Amino acid sequence: MGHLNLPASKRNPRQWKLLDIITAIFFGLVLLFFLLVFTPLGDSMAASGRQALLLSTSDPRQRHRLVSLVELGHHHKPIEACPANSVDHMPCEDPRRNSQLSREMNLYRERHCPLPDEMPLCLIPPPPGYKIPVQWPESLHKIWHSNMPHNKIAHRKGHQGWMKKQGPHFIFPGGGTMFPDGAAPYIEKLGQYIPLTGGTLRTALDMGCGVASFGGSLLSEGILALSFAPRDSHKAQIQFALERGIPAFVLMLGTRRLPFPAFAFDFIHCSRCLIPFTAYNATYFIEVDRLLRPGGYLVISGPPVQWPKQDKEWADLQAVARALCYELIAVDGNTVIWKKPDGDSCLPNQNEFGLESCDESNDPSNAWYFKLRRCVTSTSSVNGEYPVGIIPKWPDRLTRAPSRALVMKNGIDLFRADTRRWTRRVAYYKNTLNLKLGSPAVRNVMDMNAFFGGFAAALVSDPVWVMNVVPARKPLTLGVIYDRGLIGVYHDWCEPFSTYPRTYDFIHVAGIESLIKLPGSSKSRCNLVDLMVEMDRMLRPEGTVVIRDSPEAIDKVARIAHAVRWKATINDKEPESHGREKILVATKTFWKLTSSH
Repeated sequence: MGHLNLPASKRNPRQWKLLDIITAIFFGLVLLFFLLVFTPLGDSMAASGRQALLLSTSDPRQRHRLVSLVELGHHHKPIEACPANSVDHMPCEDPRRNSQLSREMNLYRERHCPLPDEMPLCLIPPPPGYKIPVQWPESLHKIWHSNMPHNKIAHRKGHQGWMKKQGPHFIFPGGGTMFPDGAAPYIEKLGQYIPLTGGTLRTALDMGCGVASFGGSLLSEGILALSFAPRDSHKAQIQFALERGIPAFVLMLGTRRLPFPAFAFDFIHCSRCLIPFTAYNATYFIEVDRLLRPGGYLVISGPPVQWPKQDKEWADLQAVARALCYELIAVDGNTVIWKKPDGDSCLPNQNEFGLESCDESNDPSNAWYFKLRRCVTSTSSVNGEYPVGIIPKWPDRLTRAPSRALVMKNGIDLFRADTRRWTRRVAYYKNTLNLKLGSPAVRNVMDMNAFFGGFAAALVSDPVWVMNVVPARKPLTLGVIYDRGLIGVYHDWCEPFSTYPRTYDFIHVAGIESLIKLPGSSKSRCNLVDLMVEMDRMLRPEGTVVIRDSPEAIDKVARIAHAVRWKATINDKEPESHGREKILVATKTFWKLTSSH
C-alpha cells in the first residue's frame, strides 16, 4: 500500500508542537542563566531570595542553630543585613501584621509582638544616603531629609507649621495643628493659667504629639515632656521627634493601661489628639486620671472643646471632670484647663458614668499589658506624699529620697546609696573611659535597667535626656523615677522596644543577663543574641553601648558584639566599686547595604 506524501508542515502537528515547547524552554533557561550571571537582575533576584530566606519562619531550628553559634563565638561572619525595605521596621508595630486585628478600642494600633521564632535574625540597615544626625540643639530645628525621606507628613501638615523640606533638610518652625504660628505663643497663653516656670511642674505627657514641637518647646522651661503617638497614617511622626532630640515613644491608648506608674505626670496635654475621653464609660479619661499626679494639670485643646457640632461630647467631657472633682481653671477658645484635686476625688458620688473607686487589690502602678480598668485610682492606694505643690520643686526633687522608694525594703537608704554609686560611676565613664557623655555627640540616651534612675540623675547637667526603662518583671520602681523629675517606661526585654530604628545615641545597661532571666532563677526566658540585635536596631550608627556585668556575661556579650558589627573593648570597673564587674564599651559601626541587597 503506497504512503501518502504530505508536506512537512502537515506531518504530525502534535509532535512538532511539543518539540517547539521543549526547544523554547531550553533556550529560555539559557537566556535566564545569562541574565542572572551577567546583569543586575541577578543581584536583585538574589536579594529577593535572601529577603525570602530572612523573613522565612518555617524552620525555627535553623534560627536556634544560628543563635547558638553566635553565642559561642563560632559564627565568624557578621549576622546578615535585613532587606532594604526594612529600614524603618518596628517588629511590634508592623502595620501588615496588625491590620488584621480588631478596630475596637484601637486594638490594632497597640503593640502586638511576633514570637522570637517568627522574627528574622538580621541587622536593620540605614536608608540610602543616611548621615550622622544633626547635633543638639541645632537638631531641634532641622534634621537631614535623607535620614527619613518621608515627605507625606510635610505635604499634609506644612501649612500648620509642623515641618517643611528646605534643601537637604527638613526644618521645624515649631507649629502644630492647634498652634500653626508656633508652640511658643500657645505655651505663653497656657502660662497665664498654669505655673509653667519655677520648677513646680517637671514631668509632662503629650498625647498624640505630632512631631513633638510642644514637648520640644517646654524643654526651655525646665519641663521634661514625654511625647507619644501611634504608628499611623503620618507614619513617622515619632521618628521625626526622636531625630530632633525630643523625648518620644510609639504608643497608643487603646485597650491597655499606658506603660507608666500611677501619678507619674505633673501635667498632661492633648492638642487635637482625638482621644475619645468619654467613650466606653469614660475609660480613657479614667486612665489619664490614673497617670496625673494629684494637684496636676490637664489641658485639652481642640475637639470637642467648644467645637462645632460636638456639643454633646463637650458636655460629657465636662461632666466626667466634675464627677472627679476636677477644678475648672479656664476655657480659652478651644482649650480647657483643669486641675486635679490634691486628695481623693469625691467618689463615690452619683454620676451618670457609673464611676467607682478601684478596690484595694488593684495595684495602680501595674501597667505592663494590663487591661484598662473602669475604676478610679484613689490617692490612698499609693503610699507617700507626691501631690504637686507638696513634692519638692525641680531640681531639689532629683536628689530628695521620695517616699515611694519604700516599694523596696530599706528603700530610702538604698536610694541614697544608689545616687552616690552612680555619681561615682558616671565620673569614671567620663574621666577614665573617655565616653562622649556631656558632648554634643550624645543627646538621646537609654538606660535599659534603670532601678531608681541613678544613672540618669548623674547626667542631669549634660545636654541629654534619658529614657529610663524599668523591666516589667522587676520591682516597680518607675514611680520613684517620676518623683525625681525623670521619665521612663515599663518594658520586658524579651520583646522589641516601641521605637524606630536608629533613635538612640547611647544605650546603657547594668546587669544585662538579669534582663533575660526568670526572677530568682538562672534559667533564661529569651537569649542575648536577640536582645543585642534589638539594641543594634535602636542604636544610631557610631552610637555607643555600655554594658556592665560579671566577667562571664561580658565575655558572652563580647562574642555577640562581633557578630552585630560593634567594635568593643572590655574595661575594669571603677576602683571604688565592689564586686567582680567588667564594663564593655562598644561602638556601632556605620555600615551600609551593598548593591546586592
